[in-house]
Amino acid sequence: MFLKAVSYGLRRSAGLRLVEPEIRGLKRVVDPGDVCFDIGAAYGMYSFPLAELVGKRGAVYSFEPQRKPHWIFSKLAGVFPNRNMSITRGAMSESPGRRTVAVPVRFGFPIHGHAHVVDSEPPGSGSAAAGRVRTVGVDTFSVDETRERMGIRRVDFMKIDVEGYEPSVLAGAEETLNRFTPSLLMEIEKRHLDRYGVDPEKFVRRLLERGYGMYFWRGGSWRETAFMVDGVRNYLFVHGRR
Repeated sequence: MFLKAVSYGLRRSAGLRLVEPEIRGLKRVVDPGDVCFDIGAAYGMYSFPLAELVGKRGAVYSFEPQRKPHWIFSKLAGVFPNRNMSITRGAMSESPGRRTVAVPVRFGFPIHGHAHVVDSEPPGSGSAAAGRVRTVGVDTFSVDETRERMGIRRVDFMKIDVEGYEPSVLAGAEETLNRFTPSLLMEIEKRHLDRYGVDPEKFVRRLLERGYGMYFWRGGSWRETAFMVDGVRNYLFVHGRR
């Protein structure tokens, strides 16, 4: 009951533009029994609706590196009895190890939604240079290593929102992409990808060349596009084999 209430509230909020509108489109992509990864899960805005959609036969594996969002998310998830959701504190990267995450601070408050990995950031660039930040060391995992270590037999859908670090996450998911061609919902913004020296159009082109179609959510439906769209930051990629 709690899970349905939270999911319903998030979908309604998406309709009012209070949370990301793409939440309303998840049911067009995710089926009962699916296995999903929520990478950069924050407080569970996507994880809760995903857990409801996949049901008891499915699973949602959520990853959030920041202590406070992870703690709040874990407490919320502990309220409902349907244990189809696993929450791990850590960041996804191209390989397991340790990284540094920078959290911008404004007026004394951490802006958790703009936290990003800084190990690969050139000196003097990005948010770390623009204002005060707090840094924290975090464990990193790769999608491929995590899938093997946790005995996950397949992956059907991955939502990735890591402030420009998406290419590194996919670099650690090469085997998963080749074997299972999961659908991908990713934030793609030039201002974030610039931090890591990645051209967004080239990043998109590589996915299209792998056989993925690209979509954006507008007017209550997913609309196909071959290019990035002004005013859109979240894009869905669905492989032709699906």
